Order: sequence, then C-alpha cells, then structure tokens
Amino acid sequence: MAESAAVQLSGADKAQGFCASRVHLAPGDILPAWVFSHLRTDHAGEVGAVCIYQGVLQFARDPKLRAFAEHHLATEQKHLRLISDWLPASQYSRLLPLWRLAGFLTGALPALFGPKAVYATIEAVETFVNQHYEEQILALARQIEFRHLRQTLLDCQADEVTHRDEAAAAFKGFSQSSWMLRAWCAMVGAGSKAAVTLIRHI
Repeated sequence: MAESAAVQLSGADKAQGFCASRVHLAPGDILPAWVFSHLRTDHAGEVGAVCIYQGVLQFARDPKLRAFAEHHLATEQKHLRLISDWLPASQYSRLLPLWRLAGFLTGALPALFGPKAVYATIEAVETFVNQHYEEQILALARQIEFRHLRQTLLDCQADEVTHRDEAAAAFKGFSQSSWMLRAWCAMVGAGSKAAVTLIRHI
C-alpha cells in the first residue's frame, strides 16, 4: 500500500543501496500510515482552531480581544496551510464538518460571556495543543528522514505556546475564575483529547 511506504525510491536509488533513513522527506512525499494518522489530527485541529477564532470574532466586541483573535486567526490559517501541504486531501478526517462546528462553538460561546471566558478557553485549548504537538515531535526525533516535517511541527508548536502564554497573561488581568469557567475549560481539554483519538481513525 502507498500509505505504508515511507518513501518511493527509483530503481537506480535502490541499486545504490539508498534507504529511507538517508532521505529527507518533503511535503507531497508518501508517508507511513502512522504519520498520516498524526497529521490528520493536526489538520483537523488547525481547522478547528481557525473556526474558534472565527467564532470569537462573530460575537466579540471588545477591541483588544478582537485584535487578539484576528492576529491568532492569521497564524492558525498559516498552520493549516503548512499541515495541508503534508497531508493529501484523501487523508483528511471525514468528520471535518463536525470539527468546524465544534471549533466555532468553542470560540463563540465564551465570546458571549466576555474576554475573560475567551482567554481562559484559549489557554486551555493551547495547553492541550502544545502537549499534542510535543508527543509527535518526540516520536519523530530519531528519524532523520522526517526532519523537515518535525521542523514544521516545531514551528507550529512555538506559535501555539505563544498563543497560550498571551491568553494566560491577558486572563490574569481579571478576577479569579468561577467554578463554571473552570468546568468549561476542563471540558474543552477533555473534548480535545477525545476528538484526537477519534480523528486518528476517522
């Protein structure tokens, strides 16, 4: 199966004894099924992230919050393009409409309650995303053929950590969170984890 091949080598390459570990894979190359599985979660996650900020912008009126959302939306759109370069459309999650809706609601609902709820939500989401990217980066660390892919994930992770820290700093400007907000953030984190498990297969 093409999905299970790490790279397609020409007959001449095989004759010269080339192996996958000597090749630096690039966007558009054939990747192993397990890598596609991880990238499917990243792609769906970035689709959801774009929709989160679109949901925030749909209802937020605070100028500072809107500027925050617009800036981070542009970054998430860049991430989506980068991941899409690595993942063929045939490998996208078949539940993308669901992830778009979930993302939009994750941004829109807290926006109805004000900046505090949005910043807390973004911090919760990005805390999970950072951990998610870290697991993949560690899995690719010892495989030199995935160096370019690993760097793409590292770049995305760095942006997500910045988003998390900016949201956390903005959240500190408000009074202590209520139990309802803490419960909402816990649900967002748990929901993100459950979604990743499902996306790996669908």
